[in-house]
Amino acid sequence: MYYDRYGYGGYGFQPYVSVAERRRKAEREMQKLRKKGHPVSPVAIEGRTIAKTFWGKAWCQNLERYSDFANRLPRGRTYVRNGSVVDLQVEPRQVKAVVSGSRIYRVAVKIAAVPARRWRSIVTDCAGAIDSLVELLQGRFSKGVMERICREKTGLFPAPDEIELSCSCPDSAIMCKHVAATLYGVGARLDERPELLFKLREVDEKALIAKAAGGLPLAKKGPSARRVLSDDGLGEIFGLDLAAAEAAKATRAVSKLRSTTSRTPKPRSKPTAKATRGGSRAR
Repeated sequence: MYYDRYGYGGYGFQPYVSVAERRRKAEREMQKLRKKGHPVSPVAIEGRTIAKTFWGKAWCQNLERYSDFANRLPRGRTYVRNGSVVDLQVEPRQVKAVVSGSRIYRVAVKIAAVPARRWRSIVTDCAGAIDSLVELLQGRFSKGVMERICREKTGLFPAPDEIELSCSCPDSAIMCKHVAATLYGVGARLDERPELLFKLREVDEKALIAKAAGGLPLAKKGPSARRVLSDDGLGEIFGLDLAAAEAAKATRAVSKLRSTTSRTPKPRSKPTAKATRGGSRAR
């Protein structure tokens, strides 16, 4: 037997590399990228579940419902679970990744922007049904909105003919296991940063909220306490670092508003003097 540029023994099979060895290669590659100043962002999966939130699950389910990709998806799931996706970068209309296999491979996935007509249709259909950007990013909306966003071919998720795949590995398949691992990695990344889906498809999620809010009547009373997020909650969702000074400033402003709008109690009126003996009483 011999090794050639296409794999093992000239039959297109790569020599087996253990998971431990792939992890060592992955770590070495990450160190090289960091030294070059590249912001390395590996995909880390805890347990066997790749995606846990609405957006991550919806991405993976969309990926799995297309028969075009079915033959390599199981290997891709294995690769992303064992930490083989060394680096994953989501950009407008493309995903770039470095995947550790028998060697280090580079993956590029190009995804078309959502057609303008389709996006207008999605926005119109969802108008008035999404309360806020927080609700959107957390995936907390009605079943009707969920179905509209996930609708095959006319929703927000890409169809196979909108995806262009490439990998530096010698596999001639349209989707190799390294590409499959990358696409599952996107699902895991959407768990952490769901706004990346809108960035990838080149649409503005804020426009969706603006249109949706336009169809809502003004609330007559404020939200209940259980629906109000703390500063910490907002920081986790949007990646914001709220400075203590700004938080204190906001607290003072709220206190001032409450004090100016609260009703000032009327002073008690003094009792009238009793009539002197023999005098007439006031009528």
